[in-house]
Amino acid sequence: HTRTHTMPHSVEIKLKRADRVYREGDVVSGVVALNCDGPLSHQGLTLTMEGNVSLQLSAKSVGLFEAFYNSLRPIQLVNYSLEIQKGTKLPDGRTEIPFEFPLKAKPGVPLYETYHGVFVNIQYTLRADMKRSAFAKDLTKSVEFLVEYGTKPEDGKQVPFELTPKSLGNTKTSGKIPNFHVKGQLDSAICSITKPFTGQITVLQSDEPVKSIELQLVRVETCGCAEGFAKDATEIQNIQIADGDVCRGTAIPIYMIFPRLFTCPTLATDNFKVEFEVNIVIVLVSGDLITENFPVRLVRF
Repeated sequence: HTRTHTMPHSVEIKLKRADRVYREGDVVSGVVALNCDGPLSHQGLTLTMEGNVSLQLSAKSVGLFEAFYNSLRPIQLVNYSLEIQKGTKLPDGRTEIPFEFPLKAKPGVPLYETYHGVFVNIQYTLRADMKRSAFAKDLTKSVEFLVEYGTKPEDGKQVPFELTPKSLGNTKTSGKIPNFHVKGQLDSAICSITKPFTGQITVLQSDEPVKSIELQLVRVETCGCAEGFAKDATEIQNIQIADGDVCRGTAIPIYMIFPRLFTCPTLATDNFKVEFEVNIVIVLVSGDLITENFPVRLVRF
């Protein structure tokens, strides 16, 4: 009678919290599940918790500063390992081993929020490693968990704006500037990351028909050190808030949800910064663009 091999041996990490979101001082707990296809011998099962900031240079910045290469090493925020099972022989089937880790940063290092950017990435992982004999393949599995922190509530003021051909630097046109007059306001430039970004915009006059009005969320990532900084702005998302030649004098609501993971509370450290801006872009039928840029500060409270 030969046994049919359906599933190879595998390791899974299951966290107790379904949303995988933790704050500093929380206990990260769960089980490491070992699925064995037949008895399995191993030489120890280790669980490692890691948190790192990885910094990258954009193509345009590489070669600018020799000094960068030292400051661009990954910054380690959390790193510890625990042997959760000594070497043993496991039976056929599923074995679950519970674990608990306190979420604590290394001394002198803050825990930054999880953030998936282009040139800056802040990521926390749990990794299970099962060491096996020389002839068998080691098993490994990692899972990302998310870190958030609260910031103190801050009051933001309304940000009124007015766009006309005279308000310089906000038009990209093919020649003669068409006449336009746009007014509006952002409800605040200090934004709670869990609440929508809101405001309104009114086209009072535009000689050229409007094709569309868009709201662009931009990340500004800075990597560097005392010798110099590389600063790059990239689009996170672009949403249309009006389509076609909008009615003149009608207030159009501005409404945007901040995407999870791709945004975090605004962050400035010695080696890197993560900041955010919003662009309001009015696209005219002629192809001309009227844009206004607003730096915003994201907070979590």
